[in-house]
Amino acid sequence: MLWSLIKIVVFVAMVAAVTLGAGYLMESDGGMQITFGGFELNLSPLRTVIALVLMIGAVWLFLKLFSLLIAVLKFINGDETALSRYFDRNRERKGFQALSEGMMALASGEGRMAMAKAQKAEKYLHRPDLTDLLTAQAAEMAGDGKKAEEVYKRLVQRDATRFVGIRGLMKQKLSSGDTATAMALAERAFAIKPKHEEVQDVLLRLQAQSGEWDGARKTLAAKLKHGALPRDVFKRRDAVLALSQAKDVIDDDLSVEAREAAIEANKASPDLIPAAAMAARGYIAKNQPRYATRILKKAWEAHPHPDLAAAFAEIAPDESPAERLKRFRALTAIKPDHRETRLLKAELNLAAEDFPEARRSLGDLAETDPDARVLAVMAAIEKGEGAPDAVVRGWLARALTAPRGPQWVCEKCNAIHAEWTPICTNCAAFDTLSWTTPPQSEIVLPAGADMLPLIVGAIEDKSTEGGEAPLDNDDADTVGAAENTVIEIDVTPGDGDRKSA
Repeated sequence: MLWSLIKIVVFVAMVAAVTLGAGYLMESDGGMQITFGGFELNLSPLRTVIALVLMIGAVWLFLKLFSLLIAVLKFINGDETALSRYFDRNRERKGFQALSEGMMALASGEGRMAMAKAQKAEKYLHRPDLTDLLTAQAAEMAGDGKKAEEVYKRLVQRDATRFVGIRGLMKQKLSSGDTATAMALAERAFAIKPKHEEVQDVLLRLQAQSGEWDGARKTLAAKLKHGALPRDVFKRRDAVLALSQAKDVIDDDLSVEAREAAIEANKASPDLIPAAAMAARGYIAKNQPRYATRILKKAWEAHPHPDLAAAFAEIAPDESPAERLKRFRALTAIKPDHRETRLLKAELNLAAEDFPEARRSLGDLAETDPDARVLAVMAAIEKGEGAPDAVVRGWLARALTAPRGPQWVCEKCNAIHAEWTPICTNCAAFDTLSWTTPPQSEIVLPAGADMLPLIVGAIEDKSTEGGEAPLDNDDADTVGAAENTVIEIDVTPGDGDRKSA
C-alpha cells in the first residue's frame, strides 16, 4: 500500500515537472535554425526538445532493427538458434537486472521488495535455483515463514540446491524449537557436505543435547578429520562426550560400562575433574585403590577441586581422622599453597580436633579471599577453641552474606550450575563449564545485610567472658537462619566429615 502510494506521488511529480518545463519552453525566445541545401528550418525551443527526443528514439529503434536484421540473416544462413539467442539476450538482461535489484533490496532489509524482484527475475530467467533462494531469504526477512518453508522444500527437490534447502529448513526448525526434526535435517545436510562447519556444529550440539553420545563422537571425529578442530580441543571434547556417556550408563545401572567409559575419558583428558573423580570411583569399586590414588593425584596437580578430595576420601571410608590426615598428605603436598589445598588441610585438622593447626592451615584466607566456606571453617575453628557463641555466630552471619566461592560457571553466559554438565542448561553451549568464581554474586541480599555480623556477634573481640551476649527474638531467628543456610559443622571425635547444608 505504501509503495503504491509512493509510485503515484512520484508519477504526479514527474507529470507536473514535464508540464512546467513545456510551459517554460513555450514562453522562452530563441530556438534552433537548420539550413541544408538552400533549405532553412526554424524550430522553437519546445519543438527543438521534441525533435531531439524523436531523434534519440529513432537511433535506438534503428539499432534494435539492425540487430534483429543481423539475427535474421544468420538464421537464413543456417544458424537455427540465432533468433532465439537474440530474444533470450533481452530477457536475460532484464532478468539479471531484476535479480540484482532483488539482492540489493535483500541487503537493505526490504524483504517484500526483494520477493517482488525475485518473482520478476524468475519470469525472465526461468532459473529457480537462483530466484528461489532469493525468495526464501526475502520471505524469512519479511516474517513469512510459511512461504520460506514452501520455497526451501522446492529447493530440496533439485540435486543442485538440495543442501541449501535442507540447511534452510534446519534453521527454521531450530528457530521454532523442533530440535528432533532439526537434528534429522542436520544429519542429511552432514551426509551431503561433511566438511561444512556450521552443519557440523549444529549436529554436534543437537546430538549432545539429546544424549546421542556415539553420534556426537563420530561428528567430533569428522570435525578433526576435515581440519575444523585442533587435536588438543578434540581430545578434551571427546573426553567430555565419553564422560557424559559414562554418566548415562550409571543412570542405567550398568556399572562396568560406566567405569570403562570414565577411565577412557580420564585418559583422554586427565585435567577433566568429573572424569577423574568418576574414574577413581570406578577403580575403587574394582578394589584397585592404587590406580584411584594415581588418577586423583594427577588431577589434583592439574586443578585442585573438592570433588577430587571427596573421591580420595572414599578410598578408605572407615579410617580415623588421624589416619585420614596422614593419608591425605600425599594429596596436600602436591600444591601446598593452593587455596583448595589450604582449605582441605584446615578441614582435615578440624576433624582431628587440632584447631590451632587448622587455623595455621587456613592462613589469611579469611582476610584476603573470604567466601562462605572459608568463613564457615573459621566459625568451626573458633567453636573448637572455645570462643564465645557470639563470636561463632558472627562468623556464620558473615558467611551468610559472603560470596559462594568457586562454582561451575558457563564461560559463555555466566550461568551457575550446581554440578558439572556437558551442556549449559541456560544457553545450551557445549563444554563451556569451568570451575571458577562467578563474576558477581548469584544471591541478591536485602539492604542492610552487611550489618548482620555486627548484630549477631563481634568477630574480632575474643576477650568476652561469661557466656554470649543477650539477643532478642529477632536476632536469634537471624542467627539460626545463618547457621542453617551456610554450613553445619560437627567436630565430634571420630567423625571428620564436614556436611554442607
